[in-house]
Amino acid sequence: MAATALLSQAARRLEGKVAVVTGGACGIGESTARLFSKHGAKVIIADIRSDLGKSVCKDLGPETASFVHCDVSCESDVENAIAAAVDRHGKLDIMVNNAAIGDPPKLNILDIDKADFDKVISVNLTGVFLGAKHAARAMIPLRRGTIINVGSVSSSVGGVASHAYASSKHAVVGLTRNVAAELGPYGIRVNCLSPYFIRTPLSEEMFKIDENPGFRAYSNLEGVTLREEDVAEAALFLGSDESKYISGHNLAVDGGFTTINPAFGLFARA
Repeated sequence: MAATALLSQAARRLEGKVAVVTGGACGIGESTARLFSKHGAKVIIADIRSDLGKSVCKDLGPETASFVHCDVSCESDVENAIAAAVDRHGKLDIMVNNAAIGDPPKLNILDIDKADFDKVISVNLTGVFLGAKHAARAMIPLRRGTIINVGSVSSSVGGVASHAYASSKHAVVGLTRNVAAELGPYGIRVNCLSPYFIRTPLSEEMFKIDENPGFRAYSNLEGVTLREEDVAEAALFLGSDESKYISGHNLAVDGGFTTINPAFGLFARA
């Protein structure tokens, strides 16, 4: 019995840690919040979708999770989310900058409105910048912490998504590396997590899947389908002490998609 209890405690890889997850009301963010909670973390879900966010918190329990309404493009909202974590739990150990949006899918750059482009950048890039900025403010005095920025395969290759979305995700990788360089001397790790295609409300809208019954996402890794929970597991690794010497890294969770050309070479597919 005692051995089982010790094993169970050891398996909780975020025991005693405090995390803020933006966009945590659904999708990858929700899966991450749930998994972090399961592993012992106190979680602040920061999202604009109040009903969904509060529902997740109710399911996880008030001792474990709490909700803060947060538009990541608004600096005061992000600052308030970080402050809520510190006020409630005394510290911030993990910041997951996950919130993201897409834009109307237009294949011709001449048809893209600047306002739509700017809106995506304000959430997907500026929101990550603000999350990193205010997380750093809480982490620097303690000289520890980890910031996880959620990118995409669009951060490594072109032609996967819209100009605005691809630009924002490429920029997130650059921001990650720059912030990692600055915050390393304070013992703070900063990494990017870049998943492949997952069927979520955002991806369904971006790729108009309901209007394209023949839609198929190419995968080099046969027999495996990427799920939101798989990305959450990668975030758990980056947030835990198991990755204590990993910083400035872009972890691709893509089954090799960004490193393989399926149309050319010894292993090309018909």
